[in-house]
Amino acid sequence: MDIKKVSVIGSGTMGNGIAHVFALKGFKTNLIDTDKIFLDKALAKITKNLDRQVKKEIITVEDKNNALGNITLIESVENIDRESDLVIEAVFEEKSVKLEIFKKLDDHVKSECIFASNTSSISITEIAHGIRPDKFIGMHFMNPVPVMKLVEVIRGYSTSDETFSVISDLSEALGKVPVEVHDYPGFISNRILMPMINEAVYTLYEGVASAEDIDTVMKLGMNHPMGPLTLADFIGLDVCLAIMNVLYDGFSDSKYRACPLLKKMVAAGKLGRKTGEGFFKYE
Repeated sequence: MDIKKVSVIGSGTMGNGIAHVFALKGFKTNLIDTDKIFLDKALAKITKNLDRQVKKEIITVEDKNNALGNITLIESVENIDRESDLVIEAVFEEKSVKLEIFKKLDDHVKSECIFASNTSSISITEIAHGIRPDKFIGMHFMNPVPVMKLVEVIRGYSTSDETFSVISDLSEALGKVPVEVHDYPGFISNRILMPMINEAVYTLYEGVASAEDIDTVMKLGMNHPMGPLTLADFIGLDVCLAIMNVLYDGFSDSKYRACPLLKKMVAAGKLGRKTGEGFFKYE
């Protein structure tokens, strides 16, 4: 299957990043959300990030203009282009919301269209159940999408070899490195990363060291580019908690129990960079 037209559902950080990458590589890209305000904000963010790439001489001004010309903003999934070859859902980590979106989409696009979710932890098999499961797959991009090379390509229980092959080849065409992953809670990246972050939160909770010193140990001792608490703030503590809950529920193993401090901070609205305060404070 030749992918030419892509529709991205959700214009937040991940959605606008995914749209940015596809449009820059020449794909006709629909960016879809519930409100024009969100879409305008996303387009402004994409433009700003393209300008940054021009300044760094990664792309030309012509590349930027062509990319922006490839993007169409659409309000509501009901108005999606029926001829979309690929739909990528990139909304927040809530299974019921994702299911509702894909159930609507199933009647609004052609039968050949592949469905993909950018979920970072939720079962592809569960989302795909009853909704063209052979043409359903996970495409877990990393943040920031225009910079990070990895795409976890997650096979649901019924994902066909053809669908996997198309999406793996497409990921390479985007300049990404696809890694085949089978459908287990947290996949690879978050099954390993989130327990490490959660353990870092526990060391802070138990008074082992300050947040700054915990991050320093991991940066200087383990050569991590960013400390785990800084990384948690970057990801969003609410997202970290949601993924830990998926791991805990999926494996029924106490080692995935979220730290009480993480739960308390989320309840207090201290979610990291996006709220101006998490384990650290931000201007």
